Amino acid sequence: MKNLIKWAGTTFVLFGIFLTNINLFPINIFVHGLGVILWTSYGITSKDKAIAVNFGFQIPIFAFGIANLFV
Repeated sequence: MKNLIKWAGTTFVLFGIFLTNINLFPINIFVHGLGVILWTSYGITSKDKAIAVNFGFQIPIFAFGIANLFV
């Protein structure tokens, strides 16, 4: 299951980056954000602090971007 979370997270992060590069806003934020959440959950469940911290700190950044959509 952890392997599936890791690969799904990778897919969403890379697809989110692709959407950003072709300027498909705001869907890029949601897709990339889902990948970040999956990677954070992987980091927490596997007790990999570097991954958990790296992706965990990205969650509030994406939340800020999503909140700006509604302001």
